[in-house]
Amino acid sequence: MAIPEDQIAELKDAFPGILGAEEAGIPYFLIPQLGMPNGVTPAAVDVLLCPMADRHGYPSRLFFAQQVQSKKSLNWNTNGVRILERNWFAYSWKINQPGLRPMQILALHLKALQ
Repeated sequence: MAIPEDQIAELKDAFPGILGAEEAGIPYFLIPQLGMPNGVTPAAVDVLLCPMADRHGYPSRLFFAQQVQSKKSLNWNTNGVRILERNWFAYSWKINQPGLRPMQILALHLKALQ
């Protein structure tokens, strides 16, 4: 399932440095140095947004170039998975709300850090 062009444009407007790519039929969006919510260390990190079901069985996923520290204790169950020639980390977080736009999905994944 392809991401509608207007939703991709919304991401590009919000994050001018964003790069889109596909691996094994799954779309990904690399957002370089995304600012993290207050209280998260580091303050910015590269992230990889997967706005639809991935190979790990999650309805969407947000991968980080490194594990971040937040006020909440998170279950970092994906450590060093290789996607698009880079290693990524992700915490266990499921968003079970169908029909969300990628920007909404990103916001909900970041909310888990607060």
